[in-house]
Amino acid sequence: MSTEFAEVATATGSIRNPILTGFHPDPSILRVGDDYYLATSTFEWYPGVRLHHSRDLVHWRALGGVLTERRLLDLSGSGDSNGVWAPDLTYADGLFYLVYSDVASFASGYWDPQNYLITATDINGPWSDPVPLHAHGFDAALFHDDDGSSWLLAMSADWRPGRDRFGGIEIQRYDRASRRLVGKARLIFDGTDAGLTEGPHVYKRDGWYYLLTAEGGTSWEHQVTIARSRSLFGPYQPDPDGPLLTSVGRPELRLQKAGHGSLVQTQTGQWYLAHLVGRPYTPLGNCVLGRETAIQQVDWPVDGWPTIPGGHPADEVAMPDLPAHPWPEEPATDHFDARELGTDWSTLRRPATPDWVDLTSRPSHLRIFGGQSPVGRQRPSLVARRVGATHCSLETVLEFDPADHRQLAGITGYYNTANWYYAYVTRADDGRRTLEVLSCDGGRLTAYPELSRDLGAVGRVGLRVTFDGPTLRFDYHLGDGWSGVPTEFDATTLSDEHAAIVVDGEPAAWGFTGAFLGLWVQDLGADGAYADFDYATYLEH
Repeated sequence: MSTEFAEVATATGSIRNPILTGFHPDPSILRVGDDYYLATSTFEWYPGVRLHHSRDLVHWRALGGVLTERRLLDLSGSGDSNGVWAPDLTYADGLFYLVYSDVASFASGYWDPQNYLITATDINGPWSDPVPLHAHGFDAALFHDDDGSSWLLAMSADWRPGRDRFGGIEIQRYDRASRRLVGKARLIFDGTDAGLTEGPHVYKRDGWYYLLTAEGGTSWEHQVTIARSRSLFGPYQPDPDGPLLTSVGRPELRLQKAGHGSLVQTQTGQWYLAHLVGRPYTPLGNCVLGRETAIQQVDWPVDGWPTIPGGHPADEVAMPDLPAHPWPEEPATDHFDARELGTDWSTLRRPATPDWVDLTSRPSHLRIFGGQSPVGRQRPSLVARRVGATHCSLETVLEFDPADHRQLAGITGYYNTANWYYAYVTRADDGRRTLEVLSCDGGRLTAYPELSRDLGAVGRVGLRVTFDGPTLRFDYHLGDGWSGVPTEFDATTLSDEHAAIVVDGEPAAWGFTGAFLGLWVQDLGADGAYADFDYATYLEH
């Protein structure tokens, strides 16, 4: 949530949803003392597992990501919307435990979902080497019981044709001392008629084990289901009143796709549910902002079922009985004065290492060494940040001396390898430096030679990409004021819905990430080309 919205919400005694705007799905919420943490999915982007921190559930600050190096996560070759799914953050014995799935596939009934566990004494790390867990299914999560035992939950995948691929929720003991799974996994919950049961979390209260799951798939039919049992191993009885939270059947709601949640109790005994939502531009339309994180207040009487008013996501919910704790506002402009990228930046499929992200060779500049083409999945050179509002922009100034047509550098509105817009500087066959525009829709490239602009001797080129609702625009500055590229583009192609492709019932492509604004450099001949970016300004309008 932006500082402006947070301050308005505080003044009215409410939390304004979503609390994390833009691509922040599958939230896992945790309280340790007076501190609240949210971990969210990152898929093919580094750093893996994005973290936010709050002390009042209203104001959130980005801590960056956990999986910052290939020792912890290797995304080289990872497909679109593969990679890190549904992290789980817990705390026990003075340690933070982070479980995450690295999903390699989602075709023909397979996922290849390798699960890992890392620990740290401090939320900011350093984090331990990963412990490989099973690959039975994704959305793995830990539950620490009162008796000191720990248990790994996960959806149980079933690849066999004709079977339910979401085969229920399974549990297996995790030995914290030996750092390994022990005993056999057993199924404890088959799910409800909503199907597609995933995202399990267990909470123990009043002698009951409460099993929270996500069901219905991660789009319009999504929901949060609650079930309970006197035994950890079931049988679990779903709440007879239906899902704890859903947007199903309410297309007029601003917040759609409500599901995949986790619960937290405040210091004063209040309960809240952090959960996934989407904000379509039109009723049940495209979600350019991706899947975001919202929060709801939960009424949980002693020995009773937890409930949320109406069972639907509210735009505003009551603040907890906690003192307000705002954070300093992040500046709109990054002058690249630090030695590392700021917490709002992400990099595609490879960590931001000095061999290609250089913040020291030229002070107050970001030097990006060119990488692979837009379809390259090993060494792309894209530094980007999430689109957090329907009206926003990213502006930069670029210095780049390309040798030929294989070298490109500029600014992009990006969704995945198959869907993006790109305004870039390159060199034409006749030796001229030119500003050009290229787009990709479903993997189909479109060039716009009529938009090409001769840059002459101009060394510094200003570039800006703007999301204006369903429209995307590019502007450029050659030292004589800003000019608009005289074509507007369809921003809604940079959305989860547009990216998803299902052929004969099988996903040929999926859309889980949301749109990005980024700085992109390509050196298709691997000749050592780089571009210098003087600054980057992100504004929400």
